[in-house]
Amino acid sequence: MSKSDCVFCDLTQLRAADVCIENAFCLYASTRDPRDPPDVLPGCGVIIPIAHRPSPFDFTDEEWEATHELLLKAKAAQDDSLAPDGYTLIWNCSPDVGHAHLHVIPRFDDEPLADRGGRSAIKVPENRRPDPFGKGSGRARMFGRRG
Repeated sequence: MSKSDCVFCDLTQLRAADVCIENAFCLYASTRDPRDPPDVLPGCGVIIPIAHRPSPFDFTDEEWEATHELLLKAKAAQDDSLAPDGYTLIWNCSPDVGHAHLHVIPRFDDEPLADRGGRSAIKVPENRRPDPFGKGSGRARMFGRRG
């Protein structure tokens, strides 16, 4: 995915979120895909580097520090407004995504699927690969290269 096609490189919609916190290197926005039901886990958000980075393996030291700073601020904001019982944090990075982002998902004990968390993909037998120990394409090797 090129930078010109990247939905995370245009910060306009992210900055319009209910909760938006920004520092010199990253941005947190409490926002979600508009196709998602708005009443399922409200308060979900993402932390993204302002610079287009394909993966967290490509972050600078400053971007890591800035991500940590925003994670703590996002947690404080959601703790105050929603008082969740926990959080699920999920990095999304692949050549198809184009711009690494960290999902910050408030979780609640009364959720019907609370026990599944972000790890449900590795708990469900239906998610078994045809050759469970076979190698993939190796596309992730592209992350972390600085040039």
